[in-house]
Amino acid sequence: MRSRAPKPARRRATIVAAAVASIAASAALLPTWNAGATVVDDPTVDAGTRATFQRLADAVFTDRTQALVGGERSARPLTDGFSGEVRLSSRTARGEDAALTTLEQRKDHLAQLGEKYRKADTAVTLDATRVTGRTAKAAVTETTTLTYARVRGDEPRTTGFQAHHELTFTADRSGDWQLTGIRDTDQGMAVNTLAKPSVKAPTVDDTMPSAPRAATTYPAPAKPKTLTGTALDYKAMAAYAEKYWKNYNQDYPDFNGQGAGGDCTNFVSQSLKAGGWKHVPGYVYDYTKWFGNADIQSHSFIGVNEWSWFAQNSKRTTPLANVYQMDVGDVLQMDFDKDGSKDHTMVVSYRSPQGVPYLTYHSTNTYRRSVASIIASYSNAAFYAYRT
Repeated sequence: MRSRAPKPARRRATIVAAAVASIAASAALLPTWNAGATVVDDPTVDAGTRATFQRLADAVFTDRTQALVGGERSARPLTDGFSGEVRLSSRTARGEDAALTTLEQRKDHLAQLGEKYRKADTAVTLDATRVTGRTAKAAVTETTTLTYARVRGDEPRTTGFQAHHELTFTADRSGDWQLTGIRDTDQGMAVNTLAKPSVKAPTVDDTMPSAPRAATTYPAPAKPKTLTGTALDYKAMAAYAEKYWKNYNQDYPDFNGQGAGGDCTNFVSQSLKAGGWKHVPGYVYDYTKWFGNADIQSHSFIGVNEWSWFAQNSKRTTPLANVYQMDVGDVLQMDFDKDGSKDHTMVVSYRSPQGVPYLTYHSTNTYRRSVASIIASYSNAAFYAYRT
């Protein structure tokens, strides 16, 4: 939080005290911002203002999501309806206009890959507001459901995500609030996110097993997977992921905000465990061990790279040459900047009859997002696909 700047000193030498007092009294009668404006010092944020913060946040993210829906943009953005006491700053307005253009280009790219959305529903809740002087920070949760258009006819009905953001509002000298900043506070893996995911890459030990990269071309060579009659229950893995994608299982800790990858690998490990992966107890730092419960977790249970090392060393997974070969219960990892350190882990919870895997994951909480959408959004990333 920023500390309030000290007010200018009022003491003056005795010889000019009377003159200064006279000038100050005269100045109080004059406008100091623009004609007719009233100067407000450190305005408060009451319930009505907080409600308007929430409505403006809802308009911002609804506009972004609607830019992904099929059809030309015809209606004015919802954010255009805000003016006066709470509105977008001119700089933020320009940034949002550019964001909508970028998202429309993403929509067109997805259409070329055979994916479209016909409807979107977005709701934003205001979780907390912190005010320091003339700055207000609003923490919000965005919950969005996108309905797939039937392009191939084999898509699931919907995809969805739950993302968290911090909005910065700054009061001008009249006490009116302007939205001056928008920041994703989880990993930033929502379909309507513009910024590159923010991750801190750990140092990677090059003596550890290195998984081969997977191609992203469609269609992929056939690589069928036997889903029934095996020691693992792949449907149980998918069912677990789709049950807890946004309502976390309280039997495990939540690692969001606690280092690279957040809760993503922890969530995938839980799903694999629900489908039959057994604990390998031992020292938490030993990547050849794998275990996790409410009280203790191995690094391979919660760490992106450590999970990969365990999965390969234990022979519980085999690499897939192409991401489109993945099936239910398989795992996809990403290295956003190709620096050799993997950053994100996801599990396949649905595969269409035409061969498109759909991923469910944490950080950002997401349900059935197609691999085509992920590739379109992160075309410069490296992908690693694991058959479980």
